[in-house]
Amino acid sequence: MKSPPWLTPWRVACVIAGGALGCSALAQPPSIRTPASAAAAVRAATGVRPTMAQALDAAWTRSLYAVEARGRQTHAQAELRVAEAWLAGAPTLELAQREGRGTAADGARETDVGVALPLWRLGQRQQQKDAADAESAWASAAERAARLRLAAQVRDLANQLKRSEAEWQEAAQQRQLLDQLSADVERRVKAGDLAPSDAMAAKADMLAARVLEREAQQAYVAQRSAWTLLTGLAAAPETDEVRVQATAATLDEHAEAQLAEAAVQRASHRLAQAQAQRGAPPELGIGLRQERPGLGQPRQNSVALSLRMPFGTQTQSLPGLAAAMAEQDLAFAVQQRLRLQLEAELTLAQGHLAASQAQAQAQQERVALLRERAQLLQKSFQAGESSLPELLRALAAAGQASTAHARQQAVLGQAQARLHQALGQLP
Repeated sequence: MKSPPWLTPWRVACVIAGGALGCSALAQPPSIRTPASAAAAVRAATGVRPTMAQALDAAWTRSLYAVEARGRQTHAQAELRVAEAWLAGAPTLELAQREGRGTAADGARETDVGVALPLWRLGQRQQQKDAADAESAWASAAERAARLRLAAQVRDLANQLKRSEAEWQEAAQQRQLLDQLSADVERRVKAGDLAPSDAMAAKADMLAARVLEREAQQAYVAQRSAWTLLTGLAAAPETDEVRVQATAATLDEHAEAQLAEAAVQRASHRLAQAQAQRGAPPELGIGLRQERPGLGQPRQNSVALSLRMPFGTQTQSLPGLAAAMAEQDLAFAVQQRLRLQLEAELTLAQGHLAASQAQAQAQQERVALLRERAQLLQKSFQAGESSLPELLRALAAAGQASTAHARQQAVLGQAQARLHQALGQLP
């Protein structure tokens, strides 16, 4: 069956629409799937200490930083897909039909079918691609900086956990020592060698040691719960030692410095993109017109090409340009200030580490002296040459020194972690 003549333009419209949809597929970024979540966190068995790198990876999978980093990368990929498209926007399909009315125009009909294709301005597509590449580089730098900030939390909490664990062990050892002493004093009281008041004093110190042990145990359980919440691991990590010395190149390779440099490049490309993209894009129009003057008149077909150029849009683009310039100025200022901040933090971290090492050495020597003195007094007490109060004071002093040494070791670990952060080192 032969189709009516007026249906031909509409069929042509369908063909043009099909091509327009193909162009729109190039112009619009396809949907981007969110990458699958990282592997499950490493869970250490009881008594097995994970490495700091394993602890950081475990904390990263549980943090909001990872979600934010994936979102930035997805956004950068979407901008890159837009820059790679052939068209500056989605094409539009235009359909129109006019019919004559009245005696003179009876049977007259005009049918217009066309498509408008948004075009890139000169250099605009390359600027868009450069801006997308800069966005991707900035997203990667932001992810590295976020991992470094999370590493600071992991190191700080790990040091607190190891400190509470060491204090608990010291309190347990002190309690065991006083348990043995109390039992020995009780036997000597029954044998008539010591007065009952000595047994009371030894037992009182033993009970106080038990209280301190319980408190230290509760503090350790609280710190371990916070550690498990952050990383999902049960045990504290191994000691993270300082590996390199600071150099000028070290600060240039710092994650925060690289992020500041990436932010400057990103702002510069955004400004160039805003300068190249002023107003709406030009549009190329392709159309087909079919005319019939009247009944019995032959049909006339024609093809039309048009170019629509927006003008007078500089005023409307001023807010975007001003925002891009302000972003660039801020990025430059942040970069300059950050360099001074990193240098100051590195100097303070080095000084803190040197002081902590000296204090830890002094505490270690003090602990050794007080323990040796307590052992000598204990032998003297067993031989009946010294009194119980003197021995209890010596044991208390040795226990306090051991606890102070454990705390100073934690301070030394924090100083090492602070130097790691100042150097921008990941575990």
